[in-house]
Amino acid sequence: MESSQSKRSASFSEQTSQPLSEKDMEELQSTLPPDKKLKAGREYIWNRKSKRKAEYWKYYLKYVENGKLRAECKFCPKTFAADGNLNGSKNVKNHAESCLGNPINIEKEKGKEKQTKLYFDQEHESSELKCGSRIINLNDVREALIHMIIVDELPFKHVEKPGFRHFVQVACPQFHIPSRVTIARDCLKLYYSEKEKLREMFKTCQRISVTIDTWTSIQRINYMCLTAHFIDNDWKLNKKIINFCPISSHKGEAIGKAVEACLEYWGIDDKLFTVTVDNASSNDVACAHLSRMVRRTGCINDGKNLHVRCIAHIINLIVWDGIREHGVCIDRVRNAVKYVKNSHARILRFKDLVQKANIDSKSSLSFDVPTRWNSTYIMLETALKFRRVFSGLSLPDGEDLNDNERPPEPEDWEKVERLVLFLEGFYLLTKRISGSHYVTANKGLGEIASMYDMLNNWEQSEDLNFQAMAIAMKKKFDKYWGDVDKMNKFIYVALLLDPHSKMVIVELTLTDMHGPEKGTKLANDVKEFAYSLFEEYRKMYATSNIPDCGDNMSMDIDNSKGVGSDYVRKLKERAKRLKGTSGYAISELDRYLNDQLGPEEEEQDALTWWGKNGQRYVILNRMARDILAIPLSTVASESAFSTGGRTLDPFRR
Repeated sequence: MESSQSKRSASFSEQTSQPLSEKDMEELQSTLPPDKKLKAGREYIWNRKSKRKAEYWKYYLKYVENGKLRAECKFCPKTFAADGNLNGSKNVKNHAESCLGNPINIEKEKGKEKQTKLYFDQEHESSELKCGSRIINLNDVREALIHMIIVDELPFKHVEKPGFRHFVQVACPQFHIPSRVTIARDCLKLYYSEKEKLREMFKTCQRISVTIDTWTSIQRINYMCLTAHFIDNDWKLNKKIINFCPISSHKGEAIGKAVEACLEYWGIDDKLFTVTVDNASSNDVACAHLSRMVRRTGCINDGKNLHVRCIAHIINLIVWDGIREHGVCIDRVRNAVKYVKNSHARILRFKDLVQKANIDSKSSLSFDVPTRWNSTYIMLETALKFRRVFSGLSLPDGEDLNDNERPPEPEDWEKVERLVLFLEGFYLLTKRISGSHYVTANKGLGEIASMYDMLNNWEQSEDLNFQAMAIAMKKKFDKYWGDVDKMNKFIYVALLLDPHSKMVIVELTLTDMHGPEKGTKLANDVKEFAYSLFEEYRKMYATSNIPDCGDNMSMDIDNSKGVGSDYVRKLKERAKRLKGTSGYAISELDRYLNDQLGPEEEEQDALTWWGKNGQRYVILNRMARDILAIPLSTVASESAFSTGGRTLDPFRR
């Protein structure tokens, strides 16, 4: 009796022994490399709808020999038994991955046998020279594609566009482009993966400061963005958006509850340190709600310094109070810019006049946003470069126009020139304190004092208009920063914890702002607050982090019995009892304030210095990590709502 295997083999041979037509042979030949020919006399078979799913089968030709199915490599003479009922596919697979005739394996072999290649890193502006094998890993290509979709905010269907498919076919032919559904699934998988990484990162950090900003869309939906700021164990400043969600309203209680729910979800409600918000009454209510929360979960200084007002927003209010004095000349320049920008023909005419006037500037006219004084500054500063060109345009003029709608006159341009000079300092100041990738807490007091000094100088100006403007701005300045009690005390301590400033700069700054007598008193108050804050940190971390400092007490005296040995032993016992008490631990803050920077440390920024010297100050470095991470502005959260550079329709903006 014949076995079942021989029956299956015989039936296979009967069904597949029919020869291929000439047309089929030509099509089969077209799938081979140019130097490979079909062997005469072989009974090739070609099933266009093969059931074999493995990728490596595309590198083989199938033929029948002695009634059995075999596979011939397309790139070399080797053949293998390939009957699925009788033979396994291990040999076929191994050969497909190692055949040196296969162009893909040739590239892999080149990477193994030859040294790595040098190439420029094109992802960064520095274009550093790097080395690598440059062997294509298809998994890396897939991850890079997902990264591109997310970072460039591309639609998922981008992978199905013919231009992109053609590019991938040329750049990496062996990469199989996934569908938009698969890409969406991969992006979601990456989102959950990064979310878990961030959750683990939050477990290792100390305290977290947050910035909050709210916004209303064109569909009248209220949104809130919550951004976390903290310094990790490597002394790197981190900025992470932890929530971007709709909220019921812009009322303070609704904002406070939404923030509390988000912090509880991430498990960091007991790590909240400060909340930076703009100067709105609803934010005061939200911060009061969060203050009650941190008192329950645990906080520093009983949550009294939780609320940090956005300095950039206060500067915005101060400057607007001042430039109202020059409203007419600003309106005239704004209308002139609008007149040019509202017509394509006028823009061409304007560019032609710029060339004829030999004005070497690549700047272009820009509108301002009424609620952003810095955009008004940019508009005026740019228009000032083309003041000669505006005089050559036929700007609308007539008796029916209001005074602020007339073309700018020479006196207006002179006022704008001085106004730009006046506002430049505030513009640069706003840029410095609005950063979110470097610490700004240690710059706050210095920038406020710098603004105060600018206003004092302009208050003595001979120009009565600018003098009035400085006086108006000074009143608004005093409203928010004239009294020390109105400012968050962490801003003072942050400057003290800057190794380039310490207590000396704090005292000099307060003396310049408030006079010698009051300034000295305020400096002493700041120092007293810093010591009380340090004491609070010492109680939190002393038991587990203060090392045994017995060897540092300079008491390594011979243990041999002799005169005074009992007294020395008692001294050591008293010293041990002092460990962990304020009399022992406060000396760490004293030591920091009295230490001098070396020449090589003068160029280091605050984070770099603490990263290298933090181990010398066991408790103080924890205090510095929390305070230096405080952001002074809400720009980090506001930027999440910015649509600059994006092309979205109004209902998705």
